[in-house]
Amino acid sequence: MKPIRPLICVALCLYALVASAQWQWMDKDGRKVFSDRPPPADVPEKSILKRPGGRGSAGAVAPAVPAPGAAPGATAAAAGVDKSLQDKKKQAEDAEAAKRKAEEERNARLMAENCNRARQAKSGLDSGARMSRINEKGEREFMDESALAAEGQRLQSIINENCR
Repeated sequence: MKPIRPLICVALCLYALVASAQWQWMDKDGRKVFSDRPPPADVPEKSILKRPGGRGSAGAVAPAVPAPGAAPGATAAAAGVDKSLQDKKKQAEDAEAAKRKAEEERNARLMAENCNRARQAKSGLDSGARMSRINEKGEREFMDESALAAEGQRLQSIINENCR
């Protein structure tokens, strides 16, 4: 018989949670009203303090039921759309758009810089002057015709990629 007692206690606690399904709101005189029924339609959304299920008015959205005789477009106002949540969402979207724009500007600036460097290197290569480079041993070596042609092709591909 003893194992049944904890089960009865748990059942009673769960029943008490279901029984606490109440609405709480402030009426027009500033008094708190408790009820098991939703507030009348003339109570503003910001005055609803508690909804059934323990949800407060800040995080909950009431079902979109238009008042009798209300215009069809009035459901958004009746639904209790949270303005601060919409504002925060818009701010986050604006911040993300600004971040993307800054990244695009940075990439465009880097591409223009790479373009200018490649064009300068290509004009030096096309001038016919003797070109040298440092090899892996740290020694200076002059480039022959095949190395100049390969470097010219590499620079041209950089120009084609970055100079649009």
